[in-house]
Amino acid sequence: MLPIEWQNVQRILVVRLDNIGDVVMLSPALRTLRSHLPNASITLMASPAGSQVAPLLPWVDRAIVQRVVWQDASWVMPLDPAREESLIAKIKAEIFDVALIFTSFSQSPYPPAYICYLAGIPLRIGQSKEFGGSVLSQWVKSLPDDFHQVDRNLFLLESVGFKAEGRHLELSLTEEMQRDGDRLLFNVGIAPNQPFIILAPGASCAARRYDIERFATVASMLAAETKLKVVVVGSDRETELFKPILNQKNVVSLVGKTSIPELAAIVKRSSLVIANNSGTMHIAEAFSKPIIVLYSGTELESQWQPRNAPKKLLRRSTECSPCYGFQCPYQMECLDISPDEVVREAVKLLEESLLINC
Repeated sequence: MLPIEWQNVQRILVVRLDNIGDVVMLSPALRTLRSHLPNASITLMASPAGSQVAPLLPWVDRAIVQRVVWQDASWVMPLDPAREESLIAKIKAEIFDVALIFTSFSQSPYPPAYICYLAGIPLRIGQSKEFGGSVLSQWVKSLPDDFHQVDRNLFLLESVGFKAEGRHLELSLTEEMQRDGDRLLFNVGIAPNQPFIILAPGASCAARRYDIERFATVASMLAAETKLKVVVVGSDRETELFKPILNQKNVVSLVGKTSIPELAAIVKRSSLVIANNSGTMHIAEAFSKPIIVLYSGTELESQWQPRNAPKKLLRRSTECSPCYGFQCPYQMECLDISPDEVVREAVKLLEESLLINC
């Protein structure tokens, strides 16, 4: 590797083309980058979903929103070379000095690195187990697959000379964002300083979702036992899926009604979050909120779990884990967890957290 004269770097492209939670987990790396290069311009290239986190990342100057063919897990993007040529031209016009390409253990940095190569970015840094010639100007050999994604992100920077500025997730809310979140809560009957529980039943794929009928039972039992309102959050497309939960007494819905900054503001106000392995889980960790995680067997806990917030991960051991699948071919045995157990652990964590906060 050639030494990099970071003091001469002015324009940085950070590439992270994944989901909301993946961009939240990039926050320690972005914080580190800004700490060491306070005067550089940092641009985040993110997916339409991931880019929604950008307003909460104070270390980023601007975002490029891009859907890319090499992240098309549903195989629906049409063959369109002109689309890729347009992306190259867009990046080339920015005259970036460096591209930092962040990926998960299962992703290759070479497709985005090649786009950056064609766009004329002289320094292209990524990590991979596979050799890719000089597509990457700085090839960082990956950590083992079971390392946490936050550590993987920071390892990329540490390998080229940066010292990590902490490993905790961090999001920043403006006063306006918090007011917007508070207003949404007020509209569903939750006053300022009133404690409440968040239920986030969604996930990016079906194999990560705890059974909706069981979630409905959890919501009903929690509301009855704690006397707290349960606020259900999720995207607009999940409204129909969540109907069994929304019919429960003392359960209110903000499904499809929040932006990601508003969701973050609501999470920050909450007393407890119950979620699948999802973006909401990572947002909750960023604010150190107590979390009950219905953590399916699709991934290893060591790769994605919250590490800096009070938590309880619930999951059954299965021989097929980790499957990394989007659909379960079996009966979701990894999430065969009774509502009684979820509620019991939720109440325990809530009591412990309130005691700590007294």
